[in-house]
Amino acid sequence: MARLGLETEIVDKGVYDNTIKRFREQSIVLPTFDQLSDPATIPRVIQEKLAEIAPDEAHPLNLFRVHWYNGRDRKTLRAVPDHLVLPSELTGVRAPIVVALGDRFPMIRAHKVLAAYGCLVPRLVTGQFDPTSHRAVWPSTGNYCRGGVAISRILGCRGIAVLPEGMSRQRFAWLEDWVSDKADIIRTPGSESNVKEIYDKCAELDADPQMVIFNQFCEFGNHLVHLHCTGRALGRLFDHLRTQHPQLELAAYVSATGSAGTLAAGDALKERHGAKIVAVEALQCPTLLYNGFGEHNIQGIGDKHLPLIHNVMNTDLACAISDQATDTLDILFNTDSGRTYLSSRRGIDRSFVERLSALGYSGICNVLAAIKTAKYYDYGPQQAIFTVATDSAAMYVDERDAMSTRYFAQGFDALAAAETYGQHVLGCGTDHIRELSHEERQRIFNLGYFTWVEQQGVSLEDFTRRRRQAFWRALRQSIVAWNEMIEEFNKRVGVKL
Repeated sequence: MARLGLETEIVDKGVYDNTIKRFREQSIVLPTFDQLSDPATIPRVIQEKLAEIAPDEAHPLNLFRVHWYNGRDRKTLRAVPDHLVLPSELTGVRAPIVVALGDRFPMIRAHKVLAAYGCLVPRLVTGQFDPTSHRAVWPSTGNYCRGGVAISRILGCRGIAVLPEGMSRQRFAWLEDWVSDKADIIRTPGSESNVKEIYDKCAELDADPQMVIFNQFCEFGNHLVHLHCTGRALGRLFDHLRTQHPQLELAAYVSATGSAGTLAAGDALKERHGAKIVAVEALQCPTLLYNGFGEHNIQGIGDKHLPLIHNVMNTDLACAISDQATDTLDILFNTDSGRTYLSSRRGIDRSFVERLSALGYSGICNVLAAIKTAKYYDYGPQQAIFTVATDSAAMYVDERDAMSTRYFAQGFDALAAAETYGQHVLGCGTDHIRELSHEERQRIFNLGYFTWVEQQGVSLEDFTRRRRQAFWRALRQSIVAWNEMIEEFNKRVGVKL
């Protein structure tokens, strides 16, 4: 599929050779996708050198930290991904909800840096991106463009972030520190829901042959890196939990739609464990559920269109969460009044309550959707629901101040904490949820036509063949080919560690 990141042969030998020369000069080694899926296989010499490198340093070896197995210090290597198992005292449901923590990733404290790596590296080892001349353009609603800028800087090339002007101040502050020129931060109109405006700006930039667009919504490297790395990481986490609870089942995997990259982990979990795949969106913009539109503040999940890399025909459930719930629960989890309520009135250990700061807006959204799923299917204590927190509350400090004023003009006290918890956690019901029949899946699949065929120029043949699971299974051979190409590329670079 042309320009969608699926090439597995060298396209331009001149570009390939330029890249090898640049990486040799800068002593850059690329981790394979197998190494990122199982970092215990990373050579010992690299692991030893990493001990001396800060996780936020723009150092090439930090590429070997772009995985789910970093500890809380983001330096220590763990046997299983760092996570939270949310107790029933918090969620109000019997089913355990397991949250893998994305803020353990290097540079950006969000797992989107893995998606950026998965999109850029195949272009490098196939000679499609020349770090000596090309500029990498990263369109997103925040975390993916930060991941792209970080990876670009480490690899010695120029990264350009394209994101809505209404995103959190913390995102822009990070970008300002990492880009080589502040002109490389391009603000498009609107906020989280305005993905079309991002596409329009990228279409303008694409007229320049030196600009290479890494559109996470249609780059299959995004799908494949999460299938291969995130899916395996969550599978290993489940195996670990099952050693403690042998009767445990992996009943469902929940992920906000966003670019649909993280949803791909569900394909792996469904294949191996029979987990249902739950796609989540904002109630204020219910595209999957109601063919709807609108604006919302669950930053990082994108909407008003269907990503090309979303395997819709393998999705089992769609549900929607209100941004009022995520806005106000962020306040509950990150203020003294909220934490005191949860520990003193709900009986949740205070040290655990403080760990809830690892959940950003989309992470809270995923947890609420997991609660909905547990209630809808009446899951019990042996039926675990897995999900992820892309980033942490640290990305929304300024937003929290604004939301406190909006929702709690009289201040957020114990009464406000109780009302917030009662309304949005205990009151989280099975409304705005739909089990997807074949007919429903077809309806949602068809929504993508208007974006990808009519607007973005994907051929009808390439668009429609995504209906079949055989197409998605065949994609996996790309990972095998890319691993081999990365190894050959590293040999040619010849860096001695």
